[in-house]
Amino acid sequence: MSHTPAMSEHEFRENEFFRIFGSHPEPAFHEPDEQSEVWGQPWGCTTDIGRLRAVLMHRPGNELDVVENKPMPDVGGFGDPEKGWYWMGKTMPDLAAMQRAHDALTSVLTAEGVKIHYVGEAAPGRMKQVFCRDSVISVKGGAIVTRLARKVRRGEELPVTRALAAAGCPILGTVHGAGVFEGGGFALIDEKTAVCALSIACNEVGVSQVESILASVGVTLIKLPMPGYRIHIDGSFMMVDVDTAIVNTNELPYFFIEYLKKRGMKLIDLPPEDNAFSLNCLAVAPGRVIMHETVSPRLAERMDAAGITVIPIDYAAVELGGGGIHCSTGPLARDPI
Repeated sequence: MSHTPAMSEHEFRENEFFRIFGSHPEPAFHEPDEQSEVWGQPWGCTTDIGRLRAVLMHRPGNELDVVENKPMPDVGGFGDPEKGWYWMGKTMPDLAAMQRAHDALTSVLTAEGVKIHYVGEAAPGRMKQVFCRDSVISVKGGAIVTRLARKVRRGEELPVTRALAAAGCPILGTVHGAGVFEGGGFALIDEKTAVCALSIACNEVGVSQVESILASVGVTLIKLPMPGYRIHIDGSFMMVDVDTAIVNTNELPYFFIEYLKKRGMKLIDLPPEDNAFSLNCLAVAPGRVIMHETVSPRLAERMDAAGITVIPIDYAAVELGGGGIHCSTGPLARDPI
């Protein structure tokens, strides 16, 4: 005959404690009420076109002082591989003009009701910090800190991580190990579907790590093998409304174009007279987009015909550095659709 020992007073009290104050996995981490109670507000993005509420940015500063008049004829622009900097413009950077352009962008965002969280001082010797999109992507519930592929940019992740902590934004993961992944290679199509580049800037290890985090919040990741040395997708695919995207079909895999058509997506083709910066725009709300002011009349007509409201700004001074409006903004919070 078995005998069960009597429960001690300590065990009884412990059981009562956990019965009253036990574990509460629900509501889930990403639920708005839970986020507001623990993290001060709902964070993260479920789409790329929901009303933008918070964004991470870096105003160009004295990190540009490292740029010298050292042309690199084979690749264009200026650079010093040993010191770890490069400038893609055909002329030297004009910091005052870059700051004016950046200030114009932040003024528009502020007018649209967006809270801007600034990255502080740039990483030592790194002069691309303004393009902070590459260092962070946001999904349901928070942010993922990426890992930049090129050594000339490696290190930008630390100031971004500090800025996220200062903002109070939860970090759901950090790309690590031999993984590399850059935010310009990522887009959210809807709350259940994302797409990313598979390229020299987003390798299989990094993509796998991001995919694991996405799966935990119910998002499926579509992977696009990029042609040649194309690194990102924000020069070939950009969501501008719930079922509308601007696309450069010459730089997208055929299966993805067919996928978009089958799901009823309205595709605005990038005219040949426009460059990638025309596509490198930012939706601040469904059908409301900030774009550089030099888009072609043909693209402007196509945007208007699709019912897209365009807010134009002059961003050429920053674009000379190799990135546009989309590259300069790291959304941290959007309203769900």
